[in-house]
Amino acid sequence: MIDEIQVENVALIREATLELAPGLTVLTGETGAGKTALLSSLKLLMGERADKSAVRDGEDALSVSGRFFLATPQEENEQGVSGDEELVVTRRVSADGRSRVNINGHMASVTQLSELIAPTVDLCGQHEHQQLMKPASHLRILDSWAAEAIHEPLQKYQTAYAEAQAAAKELARVLEAGQESSAKLDEARFILKRIDEVQPRLDEYEELLASLSKAEHAEALALATNTAAEVLSGEDGATDLLARAIHELDGVSAYDEQLKACAESLREASYVLEDVARETRSYCDSIDFDSESLAADQERMSALQGLLRTYGPRMEDVIAARDAAAELVSLVDDAAERESAARKAQEQAEEMLADAAQTLSDARKIAAPQFAQAVTNQLKRLEMGGAQLTCEVVELPRNQWTSQGSTSVEFLFQPGAGMQPRPLVRIASGGEVSRVMLAIKVVLGEADRVSTLVFDEVDAGVGGSTAVALADVLSDLADTHQVLVVTHLAQVAVRGDIHYVVEKLSAENGMPETRLRALSPDDRPAEIARMLSGEVTETSLAHAREMLNK
Repeated sequence: MIDEIQVENVALIREATLELAPGLTVLTGETGAGKTALLSSLKLLMGERADKSAVRDGEDALSVSGRFFLATPQEENEQGVSGDEELVVTRRVSADGRSRVNINGHMASVTQLSELIAPTVDLCGQHEHQQLMKPASHLRILDSWAAEAIHEPLQKYQTAYAEAQAAAKELARVLEAGQESSAKLDEARFILKRIDEVQPRLDEYEELLASLSKAEHAEALALATNTAAEVLSGEDGATDLLARAIHELDGVSAYDEQLKACAESLREASYVLEDVARETRSYCDSIDFDSESLAADQERMSALQGLLRTYGPRMEDVIAARDAAAELVSLVDDAAERESAARKAQEQAEEMLADAAQTLSDARKIAAPQFAQAVTNQLKRLEMGGAQLTCEVVELPRNQWTSQGSTSVEFLFQPGAGMQPRPLVRIASGGEVSRVMLAIKVVLGEADRVSTLVFDEVDAGVGGSTAVALADVLSDLADTHQVLVVTHLAQVAVRGDIHYVVEKLSAENGMPETRLRALSPDDRPAEIARMLSGEVTETSLAHAREMLNK
């Protein structure tokens, strides 16, 4: 939704501010007053290519700023703008043609501007900006309108489509693996053979490293622990000497309590020495030096280190290299069996996809004429004679299916009974195009992803009762959209929640100027009177007040 637009130095506009109503905003004024410049300013905010000729004569640059409130879910755009977040955009174009974009205080590109703003605004009457003038959007529009009937079939189709894509990818992988070059296959077989000859275990290297350290120094370990045991518990060893010291202190402790404490401390120490003596003796007895086992472990360590140097640095990497090689060899060795399984899986996935596609296509074919009839009814409200809309659903060949389905959808317009329906993009009349767009937008209602609609030329060639019907339809549309209408019809203008008039002021220093003025309730009757009769008279004022009061 557009909250406000500020324009500086665009064509004849020196400065203008446009604050839009959430519902219907009308823009009136005499032909040539400068309404087109305001629409051009909006197009700049939508990311249109900048034209330096739009800069007001004598000025260095033009500037257009807009404040928007976007209701786009975060997942629907890469910029991360989420529900009803305020977005302030500025587009500056210098007289030499250079363009600068600023979004929320940060420099940005025109592409970013186009991605953020253009999808939320439809310039109906400007063919290059109408979302509905792009046939690719017609399918999404039909699905949005028929959401309840389409949602489940579309979800099932998309699941089946993803599974079919995955099955096709797997088959391609199997076929590609089966065609691997002999050099790659030989290398994989060599890797598999070399690693399988060793058959390494995940934690084996660390365990072997610890056991080898003990085995390679068995003699030194035996000598050290035996010597320690003898020194501690042998004849006249530390424990014997400690026992004599305890005995001596115990004999005289009756004469001095302090010596009794010393004897107790030595006695506790003797327990520790005895424990260490037993442990070192046991450790020494457990050493069983086996030169053949040592040689085998050393050879094993050498083999593991060779694998780590080639495929490491970790044993996890070695095992991963083995698995990858085994997979490639298996794919080739079992190519026929794997290809058969992959083809069968793909065929099954395609069958499920075909069923889901048919269900989705049937749902669309049911919804299409209902949608077209609803639009045609709106065209009748607009008194467009025998005009009709046709919603054409076409089955596509399998190679053109997408994640959105197996059909294309295009809206065709039939201007009158007996006339040939033609694609919307080929409708020539600007006013006719705008009214068809208006009818479609009314029918689409809240399902429309475009929040702001700008109608130009919608009242071209309209008058009488058709003007009243047009005003009614625009008013209905304003219940579900923000609508800005450039109009010459008083019947439309009186429906506006906010009414602006574009005025062409007298030339200043030879330079004409356009002014945008918001009309107060007291000002509106005069403008409506001018639109009714071309001049303000008591009769036209009375008529204008009557229309405004209805």
